Amino acid sequence: MPITKLQNSSCAVSRSLSVLGERWTFLILRLAFEGETRFEAFRSSLGIASDVLADRLNTLVDFGVMTKEAYQEAGRRTRHEYHLTAAGQELHVVIAGLQQWGDDHLPWKEGPTVLRQIHETAAPARVAFVDESGCEVPLDQVDAVRTPSYPHE
Repeated sequence: MPITKLQNSSCAVSRSLSVLGERWTFLILRLAFEGETRFEAFRSSLGIASDVLADRLNTLVDFGVMTKEAYQEAGRRTRHEYHLTAAGQELHVVIAGLQQWGDDHLPWKEGPTVLRQIHETAAPARVAFVDESGCEVPLDQVDAVRTPSYPHE
């Protein structure tokens, strides 16, 4: 796959958006975190055109976010399932952060449709910054500091 200008950028956000920046991509990932793997299920759940879905899934496969695996049901043609890779699993916090922000700032009248819970205790979990010891750090105490490698333009 050719490297785009965005993918060659010094900005990590720009590089990430060159792969993930389409609306449909995040909705596909949301379904993948809910356990969906099959093309037709993604298509019908999202109401997305097949060509757009294929393009988004191919991009996610090309950049190592998902793998593509063939399967065949008896008497049917070969189809594909898409599974999150380790890199794809790391995006869970990004999807959860978007859901959390939407629930906090653009709430749906019936309330959240997804709750994040700790597996063993069912206690609520939120996306947050944490320090090296695992303690949450308030947003107003986190600085974004440019490194020496940041290009001066």
